[in-house]
Parts: sequence; structure tokens; C-alpha cells
Amino acid sequence: MKKAFVVGTFDTKAEELGYVARLIREAGATPFTVDVSSREHTHRTDITNSEVASHHPTETGFLGKVDDRGRAVTLMSEALGAYLLTRDDLGGIIGLGGSGNTALVTAAMRRLPVGVPKLMVSTVASGDVAPYVGPNDIAMIYSVTDIAGINRISRTVLGNAAHAMAGMVSHALPAAAQEKPTLGMTMFGVTTPCVTAVRKELEAEFDILVFHATGTGGQSMEKLIDSGMISHVLDITTTEVCDLLVGGVMSAGEDRMGAIIRRGIPYVGSTGALDMVNFAAKPTVPEKFKNRNLYVHNANVTLMRTTPEENQRMGIWIARKLNQMEGPVRFLLPEKGVSLIDAPGQPFHDPEADQALFSAIEETVTQNENRQVIRLPYNINDPEFAAALARAFKEINNL
Repeated sequence: MKKAFVVGTFDTKAEELGYVARLIREAGATPFTVDVSSREHTHRTDITNSEVASHHPTETGFLGKVDDRGRAVTLMSEALGAYLLTRDDLGGIIGLGGSGNTALVTAAMRRLPVGVPKLMVSTVASGDVAPYVGPNDIAMIYSVTDIAGINRISRTVLGNAAHAMAGMVSHALPAAAQEKPTLGMTMFGVTTPCVTAVRKELEAEFDILVFHATGTGGQSMEKLIDSGMISHVLDITTTEVCDLLVGGVMSAGEDRMGAIIRRGIPYVGSTGALDMVNFAAKPTVPEKFKNRNLYVHNANVTLMRTTPEENQRMGIWIARKLNQMEGPVRFLLPEKGVSLIDAPGQPFHDPEADQALFSAIEETVTQNENRQVIRLPYNINDPEFAAALARAFKEINNL
């Protein structure tokens, strides 16, 4: 039977962790306590902190020898991540604690595949949890009070979390009626018509996962590709590159497209929403950009039109990624605009900027029979462009 791993620092949280483990057992699941304390203590656990520490890939003897608490937490987190990957009885994992424990446990959780239940009860779960969750299915529960003893609040919050974990571990998900190959697609609001048309063309044959290109969206798709859970890609909306290179708030990082390179899978992509850099509310736009072409998408999102110079940089960056892909590549360029608001009469219509992007891609990509850049006389959201994307996808996947 798969077990519910109850993970935390038993030197300071033994009472709370023990309470969670007891409720999991009473709910019919099997708890398995894992200690990640950075110092020795007398509380009993199924796996001791020294056993966890011994799984560190390079510094197995760090426990008790590292004076800096932050360094010790980092090493224990790395050891925990390595330890969890050795277990074939891990049915789910639950952690609890403050900012230090949250950072320690969630970093290890992020190494587990999507689908393994992951639940963190944390004092910092009501704030920005992106650094803890990343592109992963980690459920965060705000503890309301500090995790310091069992009281009328913690008894309920920790109890609910324990029962949730017991339920997730005890009940298998029903199998899908039909297993289709998975297809990852990227979308933004301004590329929705294109993505919707392509999705409808292919949904009979594929289980389609659409990712909102918000930074974590791109990271999530890449993680699933790396894990083998996504076998096909239609990367229509590569806008996260704008934020990476220009300084917006929705960057997916330097490793965007890295999973496609590592896995060598066929790749069809385009320049969706490369006309815009994302910021939060308008007052948050950096001072150096105040005089740029800004478009208020909503109260919390302000878009900035990219310049020809920025588009050239983005084109070169994308092209260098395409050159590293060993699988078949088709990259389609929409000559009449890369988004809904990059069309004649729209606020981001800028043919010069688009041309700088397209030229940089064409001039940098090493084209051959396997890797092709294709210009088309359409806006990205025109039905003809969506149809071309679907045809290219079918061609390189032999459909």
C-alpha cells in the first residue's frame, strides 16, 4: 500500500506532525514520518534526519557539521529530494511549518512527478507562493496561526489537511475512458482564436493540455515534457521570451524550450504575443518604460509594445533554441501580426518591429529539410494560419 509521507522538523514540530500522522492513520491510510531536522533530538520517526541526510548527492555528512542554518536547510532539502526519489511506496507527501520548513519541503516536492499528491500547511501560504509551488501541483494551505502546538485553530486546519492527504492516498483516480497521446499547447488571450481553432482540429486524436503563457505556464509545460507526460507540442505562444529578455513579470526563464531540446520531440511553434511585455498594474511599470507604448489589458495587467531592437534580440534567442532541436521543426511566421492587438488599426500594430523579429529568426536559424521557418501572409489569429499550423503538426508527426 502506498504511504502518506509526513515530513517536517521533529525537533520543533513533533506534536503537530504526530497529530497529522495519527489522523491519517485513523482515516484508514498509512502514515510514514520523515524527519528533516538540522539537529539531533529524541523523538522517534520512521526515517531519521541522519538517514535522510545520507542521501545528499555530494555532502552526506553535513548533519551537525554546518553552523549556518540557511545552508543546513538547503542541504537537507537537497537530501530530502534525493531520498524521496528512491521510494516506490510514496503515495503522497504532506509537510507543515514556517518559511524555512516550507522552503525545505516544497523544494523536495518539486522534484516529484505531477500527479503525486503534495500538500503543504504553511504560515506563508496566504502570500506569494510562486517561489514555493513553481510549475508543480503543490496544494498550499494557510495555517492561520503559527504552527506551535495544538489549539482550536490548528486542530481544525491540520486535521483537514491530514484528512485531505488520507483521501488522496487512499483513493485511486478512475482511469480515462480512452488514453490518447498528449499534446501541449501555449495560449494567451490575444492568441486564443488561433489556439482554439487548432485545438478543435486535433482534439479527436489528442488529449490536449493548453498552458497559459504566464511564465509558470511555460515552465509547467516544460516540466511535463521532461517527465514524459507530454509527447507532442504546438508552441503557438512564445511570449514568455519577451518578459525574459526585456524584464517583464511573466518570464519562464532561460530554460524555455529546453525540454523540447532534451527530449528531441517534434516541434511546431510560432511567434504568438511576441509584441508584448507584461507588467502588473500601470503604476508598477518601471520608470524607464513610462514613455513606451503601453496598453492597459485590465486593472492588474499592463502590456508594453516591444521595439524592433527588442524583437531582433528575441528572434536571435528563439532561433538559437531552434538550432539545438534535433527533432523535426516547423516555425511559422504570421506576416500580418503576432496577436489580436498587432493588426491594422490595433494599438500594437508595428510592421517594422514584426519584420525585425521575422528577419532575425530567418537569418539565425540553420534551415534544412528537418528544420524549416515558414512565412505566411496572415495574422496569427486568421483561420488560414491556424490551418497551416495544424497541417505542419500533422506533417512532422506523420499523421
